[in-house]
Amino acid sequence: MTAVRDGLPDGRYGRSADRHADRKLKIIGGVLGVALLGAVGWAGASYIAGQDLSGRIITWDAVSDSAVKVNLEVIKDKDARGVCTLRSQAADGSEVGRKDVTIDQRTDQVNTDITIRTTKRATNALLVGCQASGSH
Repeated sequence: MTAVRDGLPDGRYGRSADRHADRKLKIIGGVLGVALLGAVGWAGASYIAGQDLSGRIITWDAVSDSAVKVNLEVIKDKDARGVCTLRSQAADGSEVGRKDVTIDQRTDQVNTDITIRTTKRATNALLVGCQASGSH
């Protein structure tokens, strides 16, 4: 047999306490979400600002069984210097050519044509990456 209680104390039972807790959790969640977005934004901006050279391959062409011609574009600070590494692969995925290219022009954008010598016919040309050197 169940007893029915008619006069329960206010604020002790019911939804009013849950609404207060829900609101508090929403505020805490919002603050933590904004803090997380801020941290991710700061980390991304720091990473991008820390890169002195950013390169990409504009075009490439296997001109023969022993060479690939690559047009490389590098964006950098005017006084930044560094080295970009290019590689080329055969159809089976094996590396058939690699070349380090010195970037020391005093401009903020460098477009240069590079020939990578290969040990057999290449099916691609890839930019491994660009690294800034210590001298500016």
